[in-house]
Amino acid sequence: MRTLERICLLVALGCGLAHADPVDLKPFRATYTIEWKGLTAGSSTFELSRAGPDTYSYSSSNVARGMFKLAFSDTITQASTFRIVDGRVVPISFRGSDEKERPTDLDFDWQRKRVTGTAKGHAVDLELPDGAQDPMSLQIASLRSLASSSLQNTVHLVDSDKLKEYELRLEGKAQIETALGTLDTIIYTSKNASGGRITRTWVAPALGYLPVKGERIRDNKVEFTILIQAAQ
Repeated sequence: MRTLERICLLVALGCGLAHADPVDLKPFRATYTIEWKGLTAGSSTFELSRAGPDTYSYSSSNVARGMFKLAFSDTITQASTFRIVDGRVVPISFRGSDEKERPTDLDFDWQRKRVTGTAKGHAVDLELPDGAQDPMSLQIASLRSLASSSLQNTVHLVDSDKLKEYELRLEGKAQIETALGTLDTIIYTSKNASGGRITRTWVAPALGYLPVKGERIRDNKVEFTILIQAAQ
């Protein structure tokens, strides 16, 4: 997975909007900057919209800036369509593209318990465990659980052409400075069970559990940071 594509996954795992009532999803739009070693590497925009009585679309657009355009000239997009069924997030489809303009088109068939489509130029056909998510629906599901104090320890993620298991853990609380002011936050981490990279996310309960900061860490070093700039 390329660097900016990894940033997209970092943002996707750490961004989204849950409310005090985790069932009550409301449309929103939030923007973030992506920083690499103190430099602004790009920006991310996330938007949740209602597509039906119990169906939602959640999309992201990630754009490189400055000298980073030399390596990443195209906008990277991701979008998930999902339903809320008995209080659970159930993905229906996932669409995305990377910096090589390779499309990812996945459809979730919960009756057959298969996810099929294409990714990275070849066919995908994977078995679906109960509760599996795509990169965009995963953070909505996790933050809804966080808002109701029921954050699960492990989740399954359909990441492009692979099924991965992620471990989630609460780390504590902290007060941080943001573009939206000083905020009390709850910190949690997500980690690929078979890998060494960790995503740490700060969410603000006062803003409906909106993530306001995220870091990707590898070998105890921060690789990238995302910081909220605006929300509506």
